[in-house]
Amino acid sequence: MAALKTEVLKVDAVAPAFETVERAADVLRRGGLVAFPTETVYGLGANALDRSAVSAVFLAKGRPVNNPLIVHVAAVDQVKALVHDWPAAAQRLAETFWPGPLTLVVSRSSIVPDEVTAGRDTVAIRIPSHPVALALLGAAQTPIAAPSANRSSRLSPTSAAHVLRQLEGRIDLVLDAGPCPGGLESTVIDLTTNPPRLLRPGLIPPDRLRKVIGAIELPEDCPPPASNASDKSSAALPSPGMLPKHYAPLVPLECVEKEAERKVLYWRDRGQKVGWLTFSAPQDLGDMVIVSAMPGEPAACAHRLYGALHALETAGVDRIIAELPPHREEWLAVRDRLVRASRK
Repeated sequence: MAALKTEVLKVDAVAPAFETVERAADVLRRGGLVAFPTETVYGLGANALDRSAVSAVFLAKGRPVNNPLIVHVAAVDQVKALVHDWPAAAQRLAETFWPGPLTLVVSRSSIVPDEVTAGRDTVAIRIPSHPVALALLGAAQTPIAAPSANRSSRLSPTSAAHVLRQLEGRIDLVLDAGPCPGGLESTVIDLTTNPPRLLRPGLIPPDRLRKVIGAIELPEDCPPPASNASDKSSAALPSPGMLPKHYAPLVPLECVEKEAERKVLYWRDRGQKVGWLTFSAPQDLGDMVIVSAMPGEPAACAHRLYGALHALETAGVDRIIAELPPHREEWLAVRDRLVRASRK
C-alpha cells in the first residue's frame, strides 16, 4: 500500500478539545483511518458503514478477512439499527457495564457490512468509556469499527508510540491521549448461544458477568489449534481475539508454569539475552537478563502487561520467558494473552 503521512494530534484524555476531535471525525467521515485511545487499548477506527473504509482497516493491519471487527457506538439507542435481535441479557449487561470494556455479540441487521462481520450473521458491539473515544463517536455521528491499532497478530498498543511503531505511514491520523488505563482488550461474550459463551476474556472477569445473567460457558485456558492466521480462506471467526497466535512480540516468547528461573538461566548460559516477565522477586542474573516484575493483582497486571512486553521487544532481547499467573478465573485474560503470544 502507498505510504501515508500519519498525523499525530495531542488531545487531553479527560477533556478533549472539540476542534481536535472534529478534525479526526472529519477524517473518518471521508473514509480515512484514525487511531484513538479507549479504556482498553488504542483502536484503529473507520466508519463502520463504509465498506471501503472497513476494508482499508484490514489492509493497514494485514488482518485476515475472516477475523471480524468490533463496532463502537456512543449510546444504547444507536444499537437498535445495527442488530436484528436485542435479547434481555444484552440489555441487562449493557445497563450494568456500558460504557465500558464489554463487547456483546448479537444477531446483526442488514445495515452492517459483511466486511465488518466476516460475513457472519452476528455483530460485536460495545460502548467505550474513554472520554476521547466517546467524543470521537459523538463528533463522527457514525458507528466506528475499530480493532486494536497494531499489525495483525502483533502486540496491542497502549500508547500512541506503540501505534506509530507498527502503523506509521499506513493510517491517516493518531489521537494521542497518553496511556490507556485498562491495558487489555474488552471482554467479548456471545449472547446468541445458550448459555452465553465467553469468546474472549478481558477486563471484566466471568464472575461479574454471572452476577448479571447467570451461567456462562468459559473458553479453554489454552487456545485450541486452528488454521494458520494468514489463511484468508479459513472459516469466519466468531469474535476478534480468537486467532491461535495473537498479541505477540517480534521476539520468541515462551510461557512457563514453574521453574521459570531455570529456563532463563538455560538461555542466558547459551549466550542469549533474555527478557523475563515474572511475578516473583528474582535475584540479579546479570546484564544478559532484563527483568520485568509484574504486579500480583490481575487488574494491575493487565494494565502493565503490554507495556512491559513492548519494552522487552525493543530492548534487544533474543527471547522472552513469561511466567504464567495462577490458573484461576480472575487471571483468565492475562493467561489467554500470554499463551496466544507464545504460539508458533
